[in-house]
Amino acid sequence: MNSKTVELLQKHFDAALETPDGIKKLRGLILTLAMQGKLVKQDPNDQPASELLKEIEAEKKRLLKEGKIRKQEPFPPIKKDEIPYELPRGWEWVMLGEISARIHYGFTASANASLKNIRLLRITDIQDNKVNWESVPGCTITEKEANQYKLNNNDILIARTGGTIGKSYLVENLRFEAVFASYLIRVVPPTNIYVRYLKLCIESPLYWRQLYAKCSGTGQPNVNGTSLSTLLLSLPPLAEQHRIVAKIDQLMALCDTLESLRVERNQKRLTVHTAAINALLKAQDKTAFDTSWQFITSHFNELYSVPENVAELRKTILQLAVMGKLVPQNPNDQPASELLKEIEAEKNRLEKEGKIKKQEPLPPVKAEEMLFELPKDWKWLRLGDISSVNMGQSPDGKSYNDEGRGVPLVNGPVEFGGKGPFDKTVASKFTTSPTKMCHKGDLLLCVRGSTTGRTNIAGFVSCIGRGVAALRSFIFNSYFNYFILSSRKILFDSGTGSTFPNISYDKIISLPFPLPPLAEQRRIVAKIDQLMTLCDELEIMIASATDKQTTILNAVLSQG
Repeated sequence: MNSKTVELLQKHFDAALETPDGIKKLRGLILTLAMQGKLVKQDPNDQPASELLKEIEAEKKRLLKEGKIRKQEPFPPIKKDEIPYELPRGWEWVMLGEISARIHYGFTASANASLKNIRLLRITDIQDNKVNWESVPGCTITEKEANQYKLNNNDILIARTGGTIGKSYLVENLRFEAVFASYLIRVVPPTNIYVRYLKLCIESPLYWRQLYAKCSGTGQPNVNGTSLSTLLLSLPPLAEQHRIVAKIDQLMALCDTLESLRVERNQKRLTVHTAAINALLKAQDKTAFDTSWQFITSHFNELYSVPENVAELRKTILQLAVMGKLVPQNPNDQPASELLKEIEAEKNRLEKEGKIKKQEPLPPVKAEEMLFELPKDWKWLRLGDISSVNMGQSPDGKSYNDEGRGVPLVNGPVEFGGKGPFDKTVASKFTTSPTKMCHKGDLLLCVRGSTTGRTNIAGFVSCIGRGVAALRSFIFNSYFNYFILSSRKILFDSGTGSTFPNISYDKIISLPFPLPPLAEQRRIVAKIDQLMTLCDELEIMIASATDKQTTILNAVLSQG
């Protein structure tokens, strides 16, 4: 390997380990160096590849004479401007078709799990360069067809369509009689080439660059046998092919070890962080809470060097907030019981004025529903006790328009795709036949479909469709919104329907709600805002550090 590259890799090895796809890039570098002739030393005593090509050509002529392969059209000479880079002496640029005895499509048949005499290998049966032959189904096939498509050891199969396009599999240790399906292309290598070297060529970055350039079809990309046959490969002497494969095996095993170490290290970070967070949430008194928080602050830089832990920290901040553990209580605050009286008076007034519907009294929260013990002066209620919930109703579809006629329509999942928890809604349609309405500032909850449980804030008066509920609180709105955000999982889990999840009106209004004094609600929101800003900064720092490591790694790899 290039000594300068080795030196740089050793110097910046941590960057490769820390970068999300660093080890993947190292694997690509190893294959690139191999195909460039820079991974092992050349031996001037090796028979040159030009002689190997003569042997391959002689074997193909013999197979043609015996009727085992079809006659190929001569391949055009490789032009100078097609050559990606200069090769060492004794190597040759070749096309895949030149060094293959045959390249052809598979057998078209329906798989049948009850048939096992001749198995039908499909793209889906190939996972991570392996096949579980016990689970491969059979097919109905004649003896003549079986002879034409029968797999042999050292065959290379390449997926020719869809999301797995270009994926390859080297047939080894074949224990069953099998044929291959039509979405695969078989490359039959000659006997006088090291097939494992050829397989590594078909995993290298050079192969993938050429393959994607030759792909056709945007919705369902595909590559054909003709295109595959013209892929350029670098062919070293046979003896060097063996040395290259041995070195690649050694280096890939090292990459496997590094990958395992990184997974183990990241898992330890997550495990330690989860334990620390759980200790914080389960602390029974101030001493236990302070001890847990001290551990987190002492290991802050290490714990929050990965985005997954910052995401968990956000959830924990919200959980601590609604448990009354985020800010200290003030005995001079008006208790929640007094606040509840004011809320009930306000709801009665709005009901009399016809601004909200009269709601039947909700049952008290049962002891088994109280998920944690509340501080003094807090009170367990139900969501419907401190809010008005308005379930949407879709207007007549004929009234929908994009021209701004009528009122904006917020109709469900399409408006709930933003990253932020409280993005201002942007209506995708308008309606001239509005049904249920929401007011500016209402919290909108998606109650149907793939985005069930997501929230937005109504940025304007609008019509809400069937997939949306509008929640208007009678407490400090920001605290109410943060509570809903903290309860997303509870809300989602309480929904019904696995194929098409939804949340009912009864589930929403009956959700247990921990009500703090109004003054404490404001202190809690101020602290949440402060800590969420810290989380934003942590994520920016992590992204910046990752970008820096990626830049360093790319610079290192470019030296290869």
